[in-house]
Order: sequence, then C-alpha cells, then structure tokens
Amino acid sequence: MKAFKESCEKLGVEYAIKTGVPEGQECKEEAANLADDGCKIIFADSFGHEPYMIEAAQEFPDVQFCHATGTKAHTQNLPNYHNAFAAIYEGRYLAGVVAGMKLNELKEAGQLKGATPKMGYVGAFTYAEVVSGYTSFYLGAKSVCPDVTMDVTFTGSWYDETAEKEGANKLIKEGADLISQHADSMGAPTACKEAGIPNVSYNGSTKAGNENSYLVSSRINWSPYYEYCIQQVQNGAAIDTDWTGTIETGSVELLELNDTEGVVAAGTQEKLDEVTAGLKDGTIHVFDTNNFTVTVKIDEADPSKSLNGNAKVDGDGNGKLTSYMADVDDMGDYVGETEVVSDGYFHESEFRSAPYFDLQIDGINLLDAKY
Repeated sequence: MKAFKESCEKLGVEYAIKTGVPEGQECKEEAANLADDGCKIIFADSFGHEPYMIEAAQEFPDVQFCHATGTKAHTQNLPNYHNAFAAIYEGRYLAGVVAGMKLNELKEAGQLKGATPKMGYVGAFTYAEVVSGYTSFYLGAKSVCPDVTMDVTFTGSWYDETAEKEGANKLIKEGADLISQHADSMGAPTACKEAGIPNVSYNGSTKAGNENSYLVSSRINWSPYYEYCIQQVQNGAAIDTDWTGTIETGSVELLELNDTEGVVAAGTQEKLDEVTAGLKDGTIHVFDTNNFTVTVKIDEADPSKSLNGNAKVDGDGNGKLTSYMADVDDMGDYVGETEVVSDGYFHESEFRSAPYFDLQIDGINLLDAKY
C-alpha cells in the first residue's frame, strides 16, 4: 500500500484505497464502485481476487484492471485485464547465497548440529509460488555450500505469526542450522533469536531486536509496476498482459546485509556482487538443470502416472531434468501444457508472470505437505 501511495503521489494522480476486501463477490462490487467513481486503473493484490477482477474487467471495458500474482490474463484475452509478478526467485537465490556462506563458516568453525549443513524453511502452502521460492533459496545456498540439505514445513496460511514460530521451532528441533521463511511475520525470526541460530527473513529487514541472528532479506518492490501502468494509461499506451519485474527494473531487491560484526560470513558481499552480475547478464540461471536432480516418483495406485507431473530426467528414475510440461495455462485442470525446459534451464516466469515451478528436487525434504 505504501508503494502504491508513493507511486501515485510521485506521478501526481488521484487515488483511492479499499482495504480488507474479501476474496469473494465483494471484490467485484468494490472494483465496480471504483470504476463508477471514475478510476481509470484498478489494482488488486490478493490471489483470490482474480475471478472477480475478471468479471469487473468484462463489465467496464474502458477501465484497466491490474492483478498482482494472478495467472489467467494471458488466456482471458481481455485487453483491459493484466497480471503482474516479479522474478523474486532471483532475490530468494541471492538470499540463499548469503545463507550458504554462513553455513560454510559454521562448518569450518565446527558449529553445525550435524555432520553436514542443514537448513529449515517455513512455507505457507504447497503452491508453485512457495515451491519456487524455497527451491530457489535452496539452490542459492547449494551454489556455495554443495552438501547442504533443507527441511520444509507448511503453515497453511499466508500470514500466521504463531504458526510460523511453531514451524521454525519444529525445524530447529529437527536439526536445522539456519532458518528462512515464505511469509514476512516475526514468527520465524523470533524463534531463531531465541535458539541462537541464523535467520534469512522475507519482505523486509527484521534486524531490529535480532541483531545477532538476522542475515538478510529479499523482497518485491511493486513501485516500478504501479508507475509503469499509470504512465501507460497517461500516454494512451497498452499495458502488458503479463508483466514480470526483475532486478534490472528494481522490482527484485536484496536488502543490505546485517552489518553487526561477526554475523554475516566474511566475503559475502563480494560473492553477492559476483552472482548478481551473473543473473543480470544471463550467465547464471537460478533453475539451471545442471545444478539439481529430480527423482521421478511413480503413483503406486496408477503406475502409468508420475507424482512429478510431466517431469523427464536423463536417468532411470533419477537424474538431471530434461523436460517439464508446466501448467502455465491455468484452466483449473492441473494439466501441464507448456514445455518450460530448454537451453539447459527451467524458464520460470517467462510464459506468464506468476511462478509455475512446482517440482520437488533432491536435497529438499518436506516434513509435511497437507496444504
């Protein structure tokens, strides 16, 4: 909301904000009210708002409707309905590099809980957005700490401070040397502070009060998208159907490293500069298939089906990913229809803005997956 206000004020446009809008018909009603009041662009930022934003777009063809995190704009073919997301998997990957450097330091100092480095991750749901996030974080850590593994637990909520703290404590009990999380509450950071282990947070710094455990945070900056949309309408130009913000657009951010002495591993900033340059120039791809393997699991109830969707690997049941048909066109049937592996990597957020990486790769252990 802050980014929206600042973007409107920067560009000198009037704005109105409606908060607490449920993921139901109320969303369509509020969008219609805003359109009736003369708003030329209407934004929504909750995943469940999408069907109601589509209804509103159909009813008000002269108003632009922009929905963050949605999946259906590229199949709806409505000129006034748009989706947006950011390549936050790149930010998660960079945060993982910070984590991996810290794990190496702990290993060299003989301070690991087990024989090899182990991370924990508090997820929300088993949706692609979450899977893409924790996998990219893991791969970032693995790029500098090759023997790392990671446990993941889920809360079944996008924000539940109590559940997130409980999840972090569960992971710590299972032997995690470092914790990260999908949500942006203080649940996991507080658990890490109390246990005396490092934490990588999300969507904002949690350094205050956690100076000895907080390492870094990644986040999406939505200001570039708001400004882009507003300027397109001002100029009478079309808005992209699917818009993906990047490090280059300023949409993917890694916040400054914790400068408390001895907390972040030595040499981390230099390594981050190197990796960031590689992500920008395309010499590094987060989901490079040379850097992870997949075990294709067969559904015992139906041996003709794989539990990894349409994943194909170069081994007999386990190996490097060679092909994956992702469910990019979200028709509610959960059927993959788009080949997303080529040129040696999984092309995340290129065929639509919202994430669709939903593979379970080797090295990551799901403690529970009921959500």
